[in-house]
Amino acid sequence: MSGSARNVLFIMADQLRWDYLSCAAPDRVATPNIDALAARGVRFDRAYVQSPICGPSRMSTYTGTYMRTHGTTWNEVPLRVDEWTLGDYLRPLGMRTQLVGKTHMRADIDAIERLGIDRASETGKLLIECGFEAFERDDGLHPDAPGIPPERHTKLRYNQYLNALGYDGPNPWHTWANSWEDKDGTIRSGWLLDAGPHPARVAAEHSETPYMTRRAIECIEQSAGAPWCIHLSFIKPHWPYIAPAPYHALYGADNVPPAVRGEGERKAHPVLDAFQQLRYSQSFARDDVRRAVIPAYMGLIKQIDDELGKLFAYLQTHALLDSTMIVFTSDHGDFLGDHWLGEKDFFHEPSARVPLIIVDPRPEADGTRGTVCTALVEAIDLAPTFIEYAGGTPAYHRLQGCSLTPLLHGTTPPDWRTAAFSEFDYAINGVRGILGTPIDRSKMQMVVTDRWKLMAFDGYPPMAFDLHDDPNELHDRGTDPGAARAVADLRDRLDDWAKRVRRPTESVASLERRTGTQTARGILIGIVDEAGLAAAKEHAHG
Repeated sequence: MSGSARNVLFIMADQLRWDYLSCAAPDRVATPNIDALAARGVRFDRAYVQSPICGPSRMSTYTGTYMRTHGTTWNEVPLRVDEWTLGDYLRPLGMRTQLVGKTHMRADIDAIERLGIDRASETGKLLIECGFEAFERDDGLHPDAPGIPPERHTKLRYNQYLNALGYDGPNPWHTWANSWEDKDGTIRSGWLLDAGPHPARVAAEHSETPYMTRRAIECIEQSAGAPWCIHLSFIKPHWPYIAPAPYHALYGADNVPPAVRGEGERKAHPVLDAFQQLRYSQSFARDDVRRAVIPAYMGLIKQIDDELGKLFAYLQTHALLDSTMIVFTSDHGDFLGDHWLGEKDFFHEPSARVPLIIVDPRPEADGTRGTVCTALVEAIDLAPTFIEYAGGTPAYHRLQGCSLTPLLHGTTPPDWRTAAFSEFDYAINGVRGILGTPIDRSKMQMVVTDRWKLMAFDGYPPMAFDLHDDPNELHDRGTDPGAARAVADLRDRLDDWAKRVRRPTESVASLERRTGTQTARGILIGIVDEAGLAAAKEHAHG
């Protein structure tokens, strides 16, 4: 690594499946630039998010903690104001931490105001933006709908950019970038699933993915001279499932893989059945919908890969590759009709398992370049990895992930995790209405090991899958007597995890230093007489 600066380019796609990259599944989308990234680094094949939905998953990634710790249980649920995020850890190490794109974070405004923090102050701005300096914040959800103030659309920088190029209207994000025009000249919404085969009205170079890539390059240019962590957070391939030309037509119905689902999954488990009843699941159960949507989804992925090629070329031209850790991942996947489900709100592999590629430029990582790591890793591992890379020591009394540095450098610690965990809270989801469960019991958890996966539900039987014999997760063995031992082991793991996931406000080292020091500090509890006091002091110094 030349020079002393250590940068982090942290790239996250939205709703990207792990098996839609050609480095993981050669028969899907051709992603040569992402594949080249994997060839220069490590592709983690068993990476899991801590919740299969945008907001909670991202907050886990940014805080390095599980959902039950940071408290963001659903999209638009505020992140607690006292949570440490990437910026809080990296700024004291001299690394500027900036955002280009999406976080899906909602600030805890009530707490900010209760604490008397000025929202316009530097601290207030960081708290509102999840600890990032917001070079450009855009969560990519700007529909035209009653009740949305027009100024919300006109203030959006991307809309201003489109207007300046001649795309008219107060919300060109909706009417141009995410709409199409039929043969009669009628503008049709890209939100509808039948939009997939049609090109968006915006030119490809003006669509969201290239725009955000250019903004990331501008951010890098303006950050020259000091170490930086730039979070490029793409909005796609998340819905609306509509791509600009030519990406809308690169893939067709012949490229759509068969849905991974079986008739035995229907009406087989009350919670899974409830999710299958949701409108988006009912839609994706239709083959015509899959044939319309998935080619557009694939085209959007291809566009991301093309734009990343330009970004990586920029880094190479400006001699930044040898000082920049590059991370590529996703916040969750997309069922796309697998298991009779749409969206991402369950724990099967298409949703909870995500792509994760890391290029560590340090010489210590040379031995692992181009390798595939099958160790179980979690999204919360990224925060401590970044901290170590920046020269810091992870504060493991607050962080719940594990640094991936040993794995990047070719060593698997003997105590590396043997299980990964994820959580989902469906209290705000329509499933709660179908099941009739109380808000405080609308929870589910996942534990996955090398071989088995357990999905546990409050008030319902578990689901379990043998990933060796049944990698497509089609045969639930949660109540199978033949799997009772495995299910019991998984339940024990889940219970143990729930008990040990805690976050004291003091470091372990500090707690160790304070252990047994009460007597030495003159706090005399339970000592009867002077003889007892002398014995206690001798024991304390022994």
